[in-house]
Formats: sequence, structure tokens, C-alpha cells
Amino acid sequence: MPKILLVDDESKFRDSLAKRLSMRGFNTVDVDNGEDAIKIVRSDSDIDIVLLDRKMPGMNGEQVLHEIKAFRPELQVIMLTAYGSLKSAMEIGKMEAYAYMEKPADFDELIKTIEAAREDKVHLMEKHEVVPAEKDSLWKWLVGSHNSRPGVIILGLLIFTALLFLPPPDRLIKLMSSPKTGQMSDPNMGYAGYRSMKSGENIAEYYSTHYKIGNISVDADGKKVIEPMTPNQASLKARVMLGVLIVAALFWATGAVPVGITALLVGVLMYFLGVLRPDDIAKAYAKDAVIFIFGVLAVSVAISKTGLDRRIGLLLLGPSKNLKLLLFLFLPMLGIACSFVSEHALIAFIMPLFIMVYATSIRAAGVKRDRALAVMFVLSVCFAANCGGPGSPAAGGRNAVMLGILSDYGNAPTFGQWIQYGLPFVPVMALVIGAYFYLMFHRKIKVKTLNVSSIVRDASEKIGPMNKKEYITAFALIGLILLWILGSDKFGMGGPVILCIVFLNIFRILRWRDIASIPWDVVALYASASALGKGLAVTGGALYLADSFISILPDFLTHGTGLAMAVSFFTGITTNFMSDGATVSAIGPITIPMATISGTHPWMVGLATAFASSFAHMLIIGTPNNAIAYAMAKDPITGEQLVKLGDFLKHGFAILLLSFAVLWIWVFMGYWQYLGF
Repeated sequence: MPKILLVDDESKFRDSLAKRLSMRGFNTVDVDNGEDAIKIVRSDSDIDIVLLDRKMPGMNGEQVLHEIKAFRPELQVIMLTAYGSLKSAMEIGKMEAYAYMEKPADFDELIKTIEAAREDKVHLMEKHEVVPAEKDSLWKWLVGSHNSRPGVIILGLLIFTALLFLPPPDRLIKLMSSPKTGQMSDPNMGYAGYRSMKSGENIAEYYSTHYKIGNISVDADGKKVIEPMTPNQASLKARVMLGVLIVAALFWATGAVPVGITALLVGVLMYFLGVLRPDDIAKAYAKDAVIFIFGVLAVSVAISKTGLDRRIGLLLLGPSKNLKLLLFLFLPMLGIACSFVSEHALIAFIMPLFIMVYATSIRAAGVKRDRALAVMFVLSVCFAANCGGPGSPAAGGRNAVMLGILSDYGNAPTFGQWIQYGLPFVPVMALVIGAYFYLMFHRKIKVKTLNVSSIVRDASEKIGPMNKKEYITAFALIGLILLWILGSDKFGMGGPVILCIVFLNIFRILRWRDIASIPWDVVALYASASALGKGLAVTGGALYLADSFISILPDFLTHGTGLAMAVSFFTGITTNFMSDGATVSAIGPITIPMATISGTHPWMVGLATAFASSFAHMLIIGTPNNAIAYAMAKDPITGEQLVKLGDFLKHGFAILLLSFAVLWIWVFMGYWQYLGF
């Protein structure tokens, strides 16, 4: 039973209520003033609920509530008063008191309120990132809870330490020391900086001189000179990044520490272990994709504020009159749209709409929360958008990277040829995603009647016709999309969205407070993923991963369809830990020469690599889609995180396997056999 602190200056009332609570099995502590109450709250972490009198000599109830919430924001406080007023109730509500009850309250009603507060405390703790203390056993302490898992933290540190102190693999040393000859047999051909390397230069020398992190010595004139690292020293930097990758993935997947802290840890390790200079690490954290994610999160706030999301929803979700139509009609339409328009932008504009539909649906059904419905909404839409990537070269930077690699070998497909080989994958994969989520969730959902189009239509009608602010926001949104389509090569994806934010602020639609309220931990997370990909690429860690995978392939997977399957499998796994563009950049230069040597058509291997780079379903660092969806998947009333990192890992792994199955059976062994190369 919870431990209750009773604060009231009337001794008879306090003693009587304490006895009645004790008879019900509650552990009670009572004091007659606010000062003592604050001391107990600070010193006794077992206090779960406070029953607080509003009018007391010295500190009144509002003052005590303010101090309690400053020290322990997760503590549930029920305010009791014989001098109630609407104004005081509103003030107390602003300070997050759980309930406001007149004194003397009906005892049974008070017990119900205490039980409800106790049940709700879990969500309040999550909102304020308070970790419950586990005192029962060492095992429970090691397992911990979300955002505090000591056992996982210790495991991550052990793995990281082992990677640093174990002898470097011979193959890694060879990759670091092999000179560039310009021949297709070069083992370091897949290195990120291979094209910029001088003839005869190896990775250790290029990495040292290009990023100016070699051994510092003083020449005869007293000037500091940077000497190249030895291959053994350079291999240590690669192992540092491999260790950072493992630790970050482990922490993100298990929730060992808060998402944002892990994001900062990536940079801390890169700083203090000398992977790159501070300025270069900062540049890696501030890539265009990171600015893009920040921008779309801010713009989506403006779209929701003005009600424009409901107008967009009417266009997109009109046919979705039940769950089956949503999963089997809307998802394929979304996937195809994401083949030609930025899937990141579509997710940013659509996700707030689904959260609104979720909130409306649970209120209409009379339930407090329906996490199954939220998970189904968020993940099905997110994964369908991810799988739009193979549809056309316009679907993302990863496709442009692959076209560039194929062009270097003089054999790149046209825009129309890419669509011919890739677009048929998209609707079939979207239908498979819809079937998976229908089978997994349709019996678990508490909301039995779901008409998305009706909810969106009602929400749109409630706010009336479009007003001036909506028209301005719509104009800004159309301009933003046009800039992305027509000017992304010149301005990137981040520049146009920052311009849109400034425009919306000038017209007082998007205020600074709105921008400051976006989930910055998700922005930090994707920034760290960018830095992680950069570190793996420049140190040669990504090359070592790709090379190690290819070296263990059996003969039947080194040519033809077998090679395409092997490459897609490795790419699909890797892209969950690195950005899709970085994955294709690291793997493509290795696999395309393999195709040429083995007599396999380069398109088969190149397209297989590019297609599988869209399968970043398991971790939210794999693609901006996941990061944006996770950031927005919060209950609009309680602020509870509706979709966890573990949901991405669990269902993302299943969709990853299904993606491989569809790619291999429907594409490689299906219509590709008919199309030929």
C-alpha cells in the first residue's frame, strides 16, 4: 500500500483521518504544518501521496504544493480544503495537484481518489523522467527500469573496454595499411575517402592528414607538425567507433539511459578518445538532415495549431472508414506517395493527425488509454513510409548515392528504369505491413469502432471554414514542398524548412515558445546518429564491417541473385544503425566491383543495396521517419510517451524480416526474373 503524508493543522481531523486510513491498510505519516511536510518529502523517498490542507498558519497549501513539486514533481498531491473557490482550484491545477476536494470529503470517495492517484503516478514519473527505486534484490537493481538500467550500462562499458584493449584484427590492420593503387582489387576501395586519397596513400595516412589528428611533433624550427598515425594507431580509432556503435545501439534499444543522454555520450566518447577534432565533431552533429528534423518538428506544430492538419487529413484519409481500409488502402497510397515526395515531410504532417484521431477515439470509447491503437497507428504509418524508398530515385539521398556509384562504373539506370524495377515492391510491401499490424493488433485494440475519416471530418467541421492563419500556413507549406522538390540540390532539406519557420514567425503563427517546446532529445538523437555515421566512415570502421561480412559469404552468395540477397541482408541490418545514405556510401563501392568481377549485372546488386537501405525499422536512429514519429507519439493530454523504443525494436524486427521476404521472393525471384537485366 502507498505511504501517505497527511498535512493539516486541525489535530482532531488529522488524527481521525490518519486512523481511518490506517484501518484501510495505508501507512500514514501526519504533520501539522507545511515546513515539516517539506522536510519529510525531501528526506523520505517512500512517500507516495500527500493529502494537503489548503488553509494553514504559516505556509498555506498553495505554497507547500509549490515547494513539494519543486523537489519531487512526480509526487501526487490531493488538496483538501473547507474554503474552496474556483480561483484557488485553477491555481492549484496549474501546479499539477492531482485533485481538489472539499473538506470533509466523503471517505470512500477519498479512497477512490487515492487509488486513482496511485495508478496515475506511473505516468507522472515517466513524464518527469523519475526512476522508481528498486530495493528488493541486486538483480532488480541491475535490471532497473526505463531510463535507468545499471546492468545494461555495465555490460556496455565492458564491451567497449574489451574492444579497445583486445589486439586489433589482422584484417583491420591490412585495410588500414594497404596503399591505394586505383585497381578494382584494392581492399580499401569501399573507404569513404577512397576517391580523395592519393596514389600510394593508405587509410591511416589519409585519415591522419585529412582530419589533422595524427601524432604531433616539433620540427627543427620549433613548429608543431602532424605526423601520420601508424596503421595500428588508426585501427584503435576504428575500434573506438565500433564500440561507440555497439554501446549506443544497446542503450537506445534497452532504454538504459535517456535517449538524449546516449546522444550526448556518442559525442563525448568521440571528443575524449580523439576520433575527430572538436570542430569536425560539431559539424557532424549539425548536418543538414539534423536541421531538417528540427525544422519539420517545428513546422508540424504550426500545422496543428492552425488546424491545417485536419484539412490535410480530409484529403488523405477520406476513404479510411474502418480499420481494414486504413491498413489496406491508405498504407499503399502513402507508400507510393513516399516514393516521389519526401517521406520525412509526409510523416511530420500526418503523424499529429493520427495522434489527434487516437485521442478522440479513446475519449469516445470511454477509455483512459489504448496503447495498442497508438502503436498500430504510429508504426504502421512510419514503416509504410520507410518502404516507399525503393519506388523511385526521388525517394531519398541514398538512391542518389547509388546512382552516383553506378555512374562511376558507367552503368546507371534512368529515372524510368529505376521505377520499373522498384515501384512494384512498394504497394505489395505496404499491404504486408497492413496485414501484419491487423493480425497483431485488431484483437488488442480497446476502441472497437474506428472510423478515421469520420473523426477527421468532425474535427475539421468543429473549427469551421479556413481562416487567414490557415491560408498563410498552407501557402508556406506549399512553398516549402516546392523548394524541397526543386531546390534541395542547392539548398538541402534543412535550409527551406528554416526559411519556412522564419516566415511563420513573422506572421505570428509560430512563436518562439512553440519552437522551444519541440522534443529536443529526438533532435539530439538524430544528430548523434549523424556523428556516429561520420566517425565510422572516416576511421574505416564501416569498411571493416562491410569487408568482414563479405569475407564470410559462401560461394553461392557471391554472384547473381545470391549476391543480391546477401548484399541486401547486410545493408538492411546495417542501415538500422547508420543513416541510409552513409550505409549505401560504405557498402556500395565494395559490392558493385564484386558484381562486376562475378559477372553479375551491377544494377542487380546496386538496386538491392539501395532498396534494403529503406528497411531502417528497428531503431529510431536509422531514418528521420522513425525519429519524427517517435517524437510525436505522445498523449496530447497527459504527455505520456505512447510508443516506446522497445516497440520499434520488436515490431521493426518483424517488419525487417518481412521486408527481406518480399524483396527476395516478390522482387528478386519474381518480377526481376521476368524483366531481366
